Parts: sequence; structure tokens; C-alpha cells
Amino acid sequence: MELSGDNFFPHVTLNSSRTSMLSAAELVPTSFSLAAVFAWGTSDFLGGYAARRANAFLLTTIAHAGGLIPMFLLASATHAELPSPRSVHWALAGGVSGGGALAIFYGALAAGRMGLTAPVAAVLGAAVPTIFGMITQGVPGSIHVAGFVIAVAGIWLISRTEDGSSPKGIGLAAISGIGFAGFYLCISQAKDGSALWLATFSRAGALLVTGLIVLVQRKFQDITAAGVRWGLLAGCLDVSGTAFFVRASQTGRLDSAVVLTSLYPAVTVLLARMVLHEHFTRWKAVGMFAALLAVPMIAGQ
Repeated sequence: MELSGDNFFPHVTLNSSRTSMLSAAELVPTSFSLAAVFAWGTSDFLGGYAARRANAFLLTTIAHAGGLIPMFLLASATHAELPSPRSVHWALAGGVSGGGALAIFYGALAAGRMGLTAPVAAVLGAAVPTIFGMITQGVPGSIHVAGFVIAVAGIWLISRTEDGSSPKGIGLAAISGIGFAGFYLCISQAKDGSALWLATFSRAGALLVTGLIVLVQRKFQDITAAGVRWGLLAGCLDVSGTAFFVRASQTGRLDSAVVLTSLYPAVTVLLARMVLHEHFTRWKAVGMFAALLAVPMIAGQ
């Protein structure tokens, strides 16, 4: 059958328009994920830097409060739809897991080099949801297995020292990575409702757990005025990253959102290199690259 110009080119235009629409649809969740990467990566650098001169849990409590208030006001002002009670419960649980993990992570960043501890937390944060998926959905593919091998090698290169001792902060980074994984798993269950409200309730859960720890510790003045300012800024960026991540998971696939947002340590590492002039040996640099490379391989489908 012959195709005339009148019949052929409209068909091509229709396909081109459809392709453009698909590309735009894919661009939206990707943009939200990348926004979360920059927000979380910058927040972690600021929080880790401030935690060097403050109690990590007090600093994180201030950060959570600094993020909760503007996010609550923004959700209220925009008349965003409230999520279901079930989603609220999952968001609160995610906040408890992620909020406590963030305090531990700030301590890890303050105790050791940011460029070494941040990738460890990211790899574990992506690996644990994948293991959960293995249990519930079956054995992963070859790319996942390769990602695990590369991750183990990368963590070993990052963790080893020239004199055989263990670098500071790696153990805390591992614990915080598990907590971040809990955040991902909980937020994946809170699917309906506004991202602003889900971020607000998540921050409320985070503030609750760190606030209780501060009350038990009774270290209410173990922070400088500059630390308070950095903490407030870090909190605003962190809760913004949470809202971006929720929107990315709502507008696209959850696994894709985890893939991209788990690359936030790249921003933290870059800032640590530029601002704090952190230096790494060649093998540690290879380990950091391997750890970052393993994140999308582990979390991807």
C-alpha cells in the first residue's frame, strides 16, 4: 500500500508528539529526584560541618524543627490535600527511622571524612530495600549481584587505612544507612496525599525521636550560634529534599527515585573537596567511585 505525503507526515508528527509527551513525563520525576540529590547533598555537608562543633542530636533536632515549621506553613497555605491516616502513620514511621539516622549520620560526618562516610551510608541505604525486594519478589538479576560485589569492594577500599586501623565514622555511617533504608521503605507505603504533608509528618516523626534523645541527654547548650544557623538551613534543605523525593516517587517509579536520590553523596563529597580541601589516597578515591557506581546498580531494576 502506498503512502501519500498527506497520510505519512501527519502520522510521523503524531508519533513525534507522543514521543515528546513520553519524554516530558519521564523528565518530571527525574527533575524531582535530581532536586532531592542537590538538597540532601548540600544539607548533609552543612549538617556534618556544623556537627563538628555541636552535639549531633541537638543539632539535628534544631534542623528538624527548622524544616518542619516552613513545610507545615507551606502545606497549609497551599491548601494541600491531607493524606490518609494509613499514609500519615507510614510517614511518621519513616520520619522516626530517617530522623534518627540523620543525627547518627551527622555524627559520622563530623567524626570522619565526609567523602569517606557519605558513600557508605548511601550504598547501605540502597542495598537494604533491595534485599527486602529479594525476599518479597525473588532473586535479583545479574546487574544487582554485580552491584553488591562492587559495593563490598568499594566499602572495603574506603574503610581500610594505611596502618590497618579503622577510619572514624564508618561504623556510624553504616548504622545511618540502615536507618535511611527504613525511611525509603516506609515512605514507599505512604503513596497518597500531598508531598508537602507527607514531608511535614515525616519531619514531625523525626523531630519527636531526636527531641526525646536530647531531653534524655540534657545537652541543651552544646551548640554555638553559628551551629544553630547552619542547622536551620540544613533542616530546610533536608525537608525540601524529602518533599522532592516523595514527588519523584509519586510521579514516577519508586525504584527510579531511589536510584537517583541515593546519589546525593556525590554533592557532599564534592563540597567537602572544594570547601574543606579533603584529600584522599588513590585507592580511597577508587573506593568512593565504586560505592557511588554501585548505588544505581543495586537499586535499579
